[in-house]
Amino acid sequence: MLLTNNLGYPRVGAFRELKKANEAYWAKKSSVEELLDTAKKIREGNWKTQKDAGIDLIPSNDFSFYDQVLDLTLTVGAIPARYHSLLNKVGNNYSLDLYFAMARGFQQEGIDVTAMEMTKWLDTNYHYMVPEFTKDQEFKLTSEKFLNEYNEAKSLGIDTKPVLLGPITYLLIGKEKEAGFDRIDLLDKLVPVYEQILAKLAEAGAQYVQIDEPFLALDLDAKVKALYQPTFEKLAAAAKNIKLIATTYFEALKDNEDIAVNLPIHALHLDLVRGENQLDTVLAKVPASLTLSLGIVEGRNIWKNDYEKSLVKIKQAVDALGKDRVWVAPSSSLLHVPFDLDNEHNEQSLPAEVKNWLAFAKQKLAEVKDLAVLAEGEVDAETAKRFEANKAAAESRRTSPLIHKPEVKTRTSNITDDDAKRTSAFADRKAAQQAKFNLPAFPTTTIGSFPQTKDVRKWRADLKKGAITQAEYDKAIAEETENTIRLQEQLDIDVLVHGEFERNDMVEYFGEQLAGYAFTQNGWVQSYGSRCVKPPIIYGDVYRPEDMTVRWSSYAQSLTNRPVKGMLTGPVTILQWSFVRNDQPRSTTTYQIALAILDEVQALEKAGIKIIQIDEPAIREGLPLRKADQKDYLNWAVRAFRVSSSNVEDDTQIHTHMCYSEFNNVIEDIAAMDADVITIETSRSQMKLLNAFAGDFKYPNDIGPGVYDIHSPRVPSKDEMVDLLRKAKAVVPAEQLWVNPDCGLKTRAWPETKAALESMVEAAKILRAE
Repeated sequence: MLLTNNLGYPRVGAFRELKKANEAYWAKKSSVEELLDTAKKIREGNWKTQKDAGIDLIPSNDFSFYDQVLDLTLTVGAIPARYHSLLNKVGNNYSLDLYFAMARGFQQEGIDVTAMEMTKWLDTNYHYMVPEFTKDQEFKLTSEKFLNEYNEAKSLGIDTKPVLLGPITYLLIGKEKEAGFDRIDLLDKLVPVYEQILAKLAEAGAQYVQIDEPFLALDLDAKVKALYQPTFEKLAAAAKNIKLIATTYFEALKDNEDIAVNLPIHALHLDLVRGENQLDTVLAKVPASLTLSLGIVEGRNIWKNDYEKSLVKIKQAVDALGKDRVWVAPSSSLLHVPFDLDNEHNEQSLPAEVKNWLAFAKQKLAEVKDLAVLAEGEVDAETAKRFEANKAAAESRRTSPLIHKPEVKTRTSNITDDDAKRTSAFADRKAAQQAKFNLPAFPTTTIGSFPQTKDVRKWRADLKKGAITQAEYDKAIAEETENTIRLQEQLDIDVLVHGEFERNDMVEYFGEQLAGYAFTQNGWVQSYGSRCVKPPIIYGDVYRPEDMTVRWSSYAQSLTNRPVKGMLTGPVTILQWSFVRNDQPRSTTTYQIALAILDEVQALEKAGIKIIQIDEPAIREGLPLRKADQKDYLNWAVRAFRVSSSNVEDDTQIHTHMCYSEFNNVIEDIAAMDADVITIETSRSQMKLLNAFAGDFKYPNDIGPGVYDIHSPRVPSKDEMVDLLRKAKAVVPAEQLWVNPDCGLKTRAWPETKAALESMVEAAKILRAE
């Protein structure tokens, strides 16, 4: 019998219930009991949804208030020393306040601690809290969340499969916070905590435990490869009668196949979407004791599964192993897709034809079950009917005139190398720009957005509902924009922004104005903590029908003599933060977007906007996980940015922005983007991320290292920012440095924003005086 296996489920709720509950708790507008009750309802709903869908192996411990990696950090007691004052305050137990302090920082009751560093989870837009390790790091079991949630599900009559991030991957995604040791050498100290966890789950009656080791699908050195077998032998011994499942995703095993198939485990999960060809080689190596979980339903995109294609793979595995040793599953956790397609009712933004091509998390569960039934061969009438509907949807998508625009394809295919080059070298451009703008040393700016208050969000909602007219909405946005320009002038910021009050999201806003896109009402996906995004859907050829940003940028510039940046999102980020069509190469889609952004850049320049920022925070995120695949991606990603930004005058200054990524191994490619100014997130790492720009490779253009962590509610002092800027000046020439926050200020409140920016400008002036 073919079992069905799910790796993880979205945890923010169908309508972002967890986001709202978290933020109400942080604002002291609700109690901890109310927050815990909301979380419990989400967990119970998720488990029941999966049970009703016919999923056999249902995950637990995949829920998180903020981040599953942070959950594990607290579970194994890897709490950085700066939080020990809070630990002593709340007791040595799992505490939400300690947990949220690690995620967001803490600044009250005489305690002031910064948040842990945050970065992207492999090649996704999900952000995790980076574990911090010291040479004498100790681990101990500090939280029993894994056990509590298993027992909670069991009380509902659902025997779940607890999910744990594996110990090797956990150490590898962390950072050494001091020199002189390798974090993977902490494994012998960490594994005993995992043994305790498994022993407790065995005692509670758990039949299966999922251990996620995505690094098994990455490039590993010999030292790490040698650790997998003895580590899993210890885990298997501690697990007793529990059946361990080693889970890999986002890539193929490739040179790690021999390691993975010979681990002392019951089942091995393969991502057959990202690594679709690995089944051929893995099947030839599978020992008689091993079951394969086939990740056949796409866990990271929203297109319907092609049943006919998937059944070929399942049949191949069944023929080799038998039905009892084959499971059907999504390729990865469903954390990365929206909750339920049935919550979408707006045909204007999501046409019925396009909607018929989609599947969200709940629908993907049904696909997993359908495939298992179809592969079994004893098909009931309803499943047979769905099979025919699936084939019809696939054929509709292949032939739909909504998708293909010959003029877009022609323009894209005609891009030349000259289209991706600035006219002059950076030194000449910088001289022309300085002559035009006459900026001081350490020029100050912000990244783009300013706080979107409840009023701003209400205006947008009221406009959609028809509660206010377009003219009333525009008047409110204009007033907010002018207030923000005046504030920036008052603060004495050098290069201003218009605040982006008319925008919902930095990708969704552009997608709404580009052809080839569709949108959801409730297609929320967690990005980090309480931050959720609604990725737009690229279903067809992309082009720009008309101006997208010129109106509000021009209006803001008309209010001031200081330069105002035009704010755009770059082609790679628009691609990465959308659900992308999978019927053509991603590079082709990116070039289509690049041409659309180029059209907007030229329209802004024509309107007198001479500083234009094209944000590319996702360019590092899109880097393939295997080194052998990276150069090709970087070639077309960098070229696409240059296509979008190159056809401008020398005195037009092009900025870009990147955040929450590691840059060391792509720094030369970032330099090749040839932006006049790059702003980056560096405050959480205390400027250490800046080392990539100032090591053996000297970054040639201007750099704005962030001095203000906008993802934390704490307000850094002027002295703190001065210290960060001095650190920056120690590694980057002063004439190359700009001063700015880490990221956009959209999620912050006005009082903390004003206070932080005031300190930022004062810090810049102190550096100028020095």
